Amino acid sequence: MANNIDSNALSQLGLAAKPSDKPRDRLGQEDFMRLMITQLRNQDPFAPMESGEFLGQLAQFGTVSGIEDMRKSFESLAGTIAGNQTLQAAGLVDRQVLVPAREGWLPPEGSLAGAVDIPQGVNGVTLGVYDLSGRLVTSLPVDSAAGGQVPFRWDGQLSNGGRADPGFYELRATGTQAGSAVALDALVSGRVESVALGGRQGSLSLTVTGLGVVDFSRVRGIAN
Repeated sequence: MANNIDSNALSQLGLAAKPSDKPRDRLGQEDFMRLMITQLRNQDPFAPMESGEFLGQLAQFGTVSGIEDMRKSFESLAGTIAGNQTLQAAGLVDRQVLVPAREGWLPPEGSLAGAVDIPQGVNGVTLGVYDLSGRLVTSLPVDSAAGGQVPFRWDGQLSNGGRADPGFYELRATGTQAGSAVALDALVSGRVESVALGGRQGSLSLTVTGLGVVDFSRVRGIAN
């Protein structure tokens, strides 16, 4: 097909570039259709566009139109889901949530609480509490018979009768499965202070006492 599209034809269709026009990254659906009409009007009468080629361009237009409609539908659905998640997350404010963490906060008064996530078939579970220099402070027994999320609570009491200083402590949960030692996830409990929307890729985030900002997807459960 000969390309006999002149500037006058483009100007009549409103496609001619103007000095004040800002460059665009892509053509819209209306621009696509205008170009097709321009091709038909300005085709060489001795070498008209073949029907197969014309139908192929129509199919391309239908695909572009369908993709655009699908994109708008997905944007609407994503907005609805985000709104529902925000409402659900707002109900977590002042609630205790369980989040996987290597460290937990022991307050001046109170306890460091959480749970150990124990898979089926794991037994002999213990939870070691270490200071930030790597020294073992105490070990807490964990009942692994039931499995699942087994709660623990450390009030800061030491074997010598004293109390540990407030601050962050490392948590290491281990167990035995089929005769081999396995590392387990320690979940730390913290109070949700606030909820925010618009973090990584528009996700929800929670500000949790002792844990800082936590992605909503990392929450494993709501503590009683």
